[in-house]
Amino acid sequence: MKTDNKQQKETVEKAKRSDTTKAKSNAASGLTELFEDSLKDIYWAEKALAKSLPTMVKNATSADLIEALNSHLTETEEHIIRLEQVFELIGKKAAAKKCDAMEGLIEEGKGIIEETEVGVVRDAGIIAASQKIEHYEIATYGTLRQFAETLGFEAAAALLEQTLDEEKEADKKLTEVAVNTINVEAAELE
Repeated sequence: MKTDNKQQKETVEKAKRSDTTKAKSNAASGLTELFEDSLKDIYWAEKALAKSLPTMVKNATSADLIEALNSHLTETEEHIIRLEQVFELIGKKAAAKKCDAMEGLIEEGKGIIEETEVGVVRDAGIIAASQKIEHYEIATYGTLRQFAETLGFEAAAALLEQTLDEEKEADKKLTEVAVNTINVEAAELE
């Protein structure tokens, strides 16, 4: 174990001397700070998603897709509340920090809507965009849950696990809608 720590310190020192990216003055220096920063990021992301989901709903034509999107909107609003609870559990005020990843995914979704005709092809595009968002959220909540467990924030980890499970379920619902109807109908237009 001591050898591993020595090697890690040597690696860090070597990285400081090489062409690595210089950290910002307010950069996280510990796992707790990284955890808190990541919470701010996903908090912003969930709020942005809650604002963009109604546009996807308005542009969808499949009843199953509309139902899945509306269901996820309700869950997203619950995720925001749950994140506020996580902040409270760790003794921090809920704060958002712009999430470049979610902003890009939402913009990509808007682009897909603009670049497809109304109907099953657009629905297929909405599902594709939505699943990219779900996969981002799954990755983020999985990481946050693990950080919380490592840091001993058991109650926060449990809340993050609940959200992670819901994100996985939303992704599964979207896959079912795509595979069972939308993609098949879109392919028939070829």
